[in-house]
Amino acid sequence: MSTGRKKPLSQAEKSAKLLELFHESRDVWALKDIERAGSKEKGIVSNTVKDILDMLVSDGLVTMEKIGISNYYWSFPGAAAAAKKRQLDDLESEVVSAKRRKEELSKEIEAAKEGREDTDDRQQLMAQVKEAQSRQQGLKAELAQFVDCDPAMIEGKEKAAIVARDAANRWTDNIFNLQSYCRDKYSMAPADFCRAFGIPEDLDSLA
Repeated sequence: MSTGRKKPLSQAEKSAKLLELFHESRDVWALKDIERAGSKEKGIVSNTVKDILDMLVSDGLVTMEKIGISNYYWSFPGAAAAAKKRQLDDLESEVVSAKRRKEELSKEIEAAKEGREDTDDRQQLMAQVKEAQSRQQGLKAELAQFVDCDPAMIEGKEKAAIVARDAANRWTDNIFNLQSYCRDKYSMAPADFCRAFGIPEDLDSLA
């Protein structure tokens, strides 16, 4: 009867067997010794032992200490349970922090909603912007009708148009400043701000 080829160990099986070797021996091992024992007693290919050890150390299941020029490894039966307990405590702490942050964000969202009402101040602000823009456009139209007229009149109309434009731009800047405040304070996206306050998304300063 021929014997079949032995199935190679999986990564998890190698980790479990190597940890088992530590717990059975209750000893401190140098790398070359654990490589030899892992191969002989647990069937782990010796040149893979170092990688398995690194993972166990990273998971807190095996302790590694450099003494002189050599690394020494050990793990006792209670160490694995202690490491898992630390990992569980860390995860529970992260959950608590995430819940606290969620509550803070919920409060910030509610606070942001309070500024979205259709208040008198908002209506007045939008009316002033629209009025200034309308005056500026009207003055431009009037100016176009007097291109061949008195230069002094033209100059006066141009100055009036500039004043109206500057007024419109100041109110537009006020809106942008309020938009930036809501973005930084309440993480409100510009598009959400425009929808909440009934502001056209293509609002821009006049040239």
